[in-house]
Amino acid sequence: MLSNCKIGAIVFFVADLARSVAFYGDTLGLPVQSLDGHDGPWATADMGGLTLVFIPRTATVGDSPVVVFHLDGGIDDYADALVARGVEIIVPVSEAPSGGLTLDFVDPDRNVLSLYQLAGAQRRRT
Repeated sequence: MLSNCKIGAIVFFVADLARSVAFYGDTLGLPVQSLDGHDGPWATADMGGLTLVFIPRTATVGDSPVVVFHLDGGIDDYADALVARGVEIIVPVSEAPSGGLTLDFVDPDRNVLSLYQLAGAQRRRT
């Protein structure tokens, strides 16, 4: 089902956004960009086609990082297919901080996985 997707992002929930920006930018030397979204500040770092996303949020061990699969479109079709296969959706299709759409689900060990669709792409493939 996800064989046509690529991992486009890894999301880290961080306790202190400024500290994470300094670590990944200054200490590790990644190009970090601080942003403002509809839910507040967040940041990204580019790693050659893979985006690291930093969102300030309290998280328990196992909640972070979240692997994000990028879709060209059809996020609602993917959601329907996941449900039909008995996959637990923990965050239904909703707006991402970037304005795109996202959906979170868990694997059998409760690791969080996410689908992401760019803003403006069709929600259904059909």
